[in-house]
Parts: sequence; C-alpha cells; structure tokens
Amino acid sequence: MKQIGLLNQPLSHLIAGMGHMDELCVADAGLPIPVGVARVDLAISRNLPPFLEVVRAILSELRIEGAIIAEEMSQHSPEMEKALRAILGGVAIQVMPHDGFKTRTRQSVAVVRSGEFTPYANVILIAGVVF
Repeated sequence: MKQIGLLNQPLSHLIAGMGHMDELCVADAGLPIPVGVARVDLAISRNLPPFLEVVRAILSELRIEGAIIAEEMSQHSPEMEKALRAILGGVAIQVMPHDGFKTRTRQSVAVVRSGEFTPYANVILIAGVVF
C-alpha cells in the first residue's frame, strides 16, 4: 500500500504520465467538464475536499511552470485567488475570461473535480520539467 504522496490511484497514475507542457485542470464542484476530457472526481460533499488542499496535494508530485486562472476569480473570490497565488509561488499565472478558461479545459489531460463551492475556484496547471 502506498503511504506517501497522492493516494488516489487514478490521479497518481495521471500525473506520472504527464509530460512537459501538458495541462491539468483542478476545478470547483461546478465547472463543466468537456466531453472527451478525463475526469478525476474527488468531490464528496460541499467543500470536501477543498480546492486549495487538492492543489497542494497535486503540487507535491507535479512540477509546474505556469498556471491559468479566470479573471473573474479576482472579483468574485479574491481571498481564494490570494491563497492560490501563495501556493503557486512565483509561477507565471495567465489570466483569461472564464468563458475562455472553460474552452481551454478541452486541452487538459484531465479535470480534477474538488468539492469546492467557492465561485471560480479553478486553475489549469501547466507541467514543467524536473531537469
């Protein structure tokens, strides 16, 4: 039995298969997931698991070089944006309108659905390289 890192088998497997510049979306409970994009559904109930905890867990195993968020996050969920930016550190963050963000999720290798009920609590993580 695995005892460290991501314990969710589909998510761990997905991250292990990602390459440089692949995109992984971490979403709130309400973001539509495009047909044809893999879904890793972690949602159990309202705010469980929380979006930020899912992002932290993923970042423990995924090296990223960039991220994308919706511009509406700063207006509707500024505290969430502030906390997300802190978790992401100095990584370059692209901001785009929410409609464009939803379209961009079609490029993701998967959407990881959290139980978060905070509006616009979504991020696309862009994989980096470890060398």
